[in-house]
Amino acid sequence: MKLADIAARLDCELRGDGNLDIAGLAPIEDAAPGSLTFFANPRYRNYLVTTRASAVIVATAEGELPLPTLRTADPYLAFARAVELFYVPPPLPAGIHPTAVIAASAQIAEDACIGPGCVIGDGVRLGRRGRLDAHVVLYPEVQIGDDFRAFAQVTVRERVSIGNRVTLQSGCVIGGDGFGYVIGADGTARKIVQGGTVVLEDDVEIGANSTIDRAAVGATRIRRGAKLDNLVMVAHGCTVGEGSALAAQVGLSGSTRVGRFVRLGGQVGAAGHLTIGDGAQVAAQSGVPNDVAPGAVVGGYPAVEMHVWRRISAALPRLPELFRRVRRLEVAIGRTESRE
Repeated sequence: MKLADIAARLDCELRGDGNLDIAGLAPIEDAAPGSLTFFANPRYRNYLVTTRASAVIVATAEGELPLPTLRTADPYLAFARAVELFYVPPPLPAGIHPTAVIAASAQIAEDACIGPGCVIGDGVRLGRRGRLDAHVVLYPEVQIGDDFRAFAQVTVRERVSIGNRVTLQSGCVIGGDGFGYVIGADGTARKIVQGGTVVLEDDVEIGANSTIDRAAVGATRIRRGAKLDNLVMVAHGCTVGEGSALAAQVGLSGSTRVGRFVRLGGQVGAAGHLTIGDGAQVAAQSGVPNDVAPGAVVGGYPAVEMHVWRRISAALPRLPELFRRVRRLEVAIGRTESRE
């Protein structure tokens, strides 16, 4: 594809030779001639003068470079769109595989594609252009909208409701029982029936091997446009707000409320029965035992405002020496007081 054509399709300003042939995309540090790359993170600035890429996507205000550039307000977004130009999806079989087991009462759109070994229960509804890869299981009364994609080994439990354009990556389980027990006086655990459901709204994506537990009553709800990475655990009765993003190994305890457009870094843990406000950001590996205010940026355990956490982190390596200095001062003061 000609660089000029790419610039036009991405709405970028072209500086340099638009007749260059671009064969694909590559990271800036590994790019070869004929490839297009991008620069959005200052950590990679040194590669701008050493990259072997034929062209680079940069911010509009970036200085002049020794190679052709595509300039835009958001280089990372432009690169994501460029990937779509070059990506060729693998061929997928059409129709229903003969090894699939589908209940007679299930309503399957005529243009749906059902892979080998799938099981679809009574009362399931699967919308238009739905695609199930091998060994997907839809329990009874699951309701799914249009343009659904489930990769291999996905399980969706009974009565779960899924909107349009939802993607479930391999191995995730939607609607498993929540971890609900009553501990008796004798220490034995009595299971609480998890009679609720899970609702995934439109444009949600759930990463590989993630689990979204059903509520005991009501619904665990993942709202429109939310994105969950691999190995994320959402417990019963939680809500993840519109447009929020949860990185790998995030864990939400029961009845956590995550607001709109929240960002949770990898391995963040929330204690449950708390609210993380709209637009909040929580740094990776943080523990959240209390509510987080809308728009707050927090980190550490217990999670505190980011500027406080940075000061605490900077002080930690100095604590042993500080304790020694305090001890010496205490000894010195004690001697002075004894002489008096």
